[in-house]
Amino acid sequence: MKKFNIELAVGLFVLAGILCLGYLSVKLGKMEIVGGKGYEIYAIFSNSGGVKEGSNIVIAGVEVGRVKSIVLENYQARVVLSLPRDVKIQEDAIASIKTKGLVGEKYIEITPGGSDKFISPGGKIRETQPSVDLEELISKLVFEKI
Repeated sequence: MKKFNIELAVGLFVLAGILCLGYLSVKLGKMEIVGGKGYEIYAIFSNSGGVKEGSNIVIAGVEVGRVKSIVLENYQARVVLSLPRDVKIQEDAIASIKTKGLVGEKYIEITPGGSDKFISPGGKIRETQPSVDLEELISKLVFEKI
C-alpha cells in the first residue's frame, strides 16, 4: 500500500510538471490556443524582407499584434496581420518593415494616418514600404561609388 502511494504521488507530480511546462510554452511563445479576440487585415509588400509568421506588429513603439501568415500573391508578398479589436487602423496608414537594431529581427511598423475612416476586418493597408536591403546598399556603395 505504501509503494502505491509513492507511485501515485510521483505520477501526480510529473503530470503537474508537464501541465506547467505546456502552460509556459504557450505563454512564452505568445500563442493563442482558442481563437483570438481580434481581427485580421492584410498588406501587400514587394519584398517581405525577412518578416516571418509570428513577427511583431508595432504602433508608436508598442507591440499591438502579430503576423499571422505570409503568402506569395502575384509575385508579391501578402502579409496577414492579426490585431486586437480595440486597435483601429486608419485607411491612410502606412505599413513598413523595420529591423530591431542593425541585424536584429524584423517587424512591421504601422504609422497611423489622419483619416477618420478605419480599415474594416479583412481590409487592406494600401501604403507599404519594404525593408531596406543592406546588401544592396553596400554593393551600391562599393561598386557604384555613391
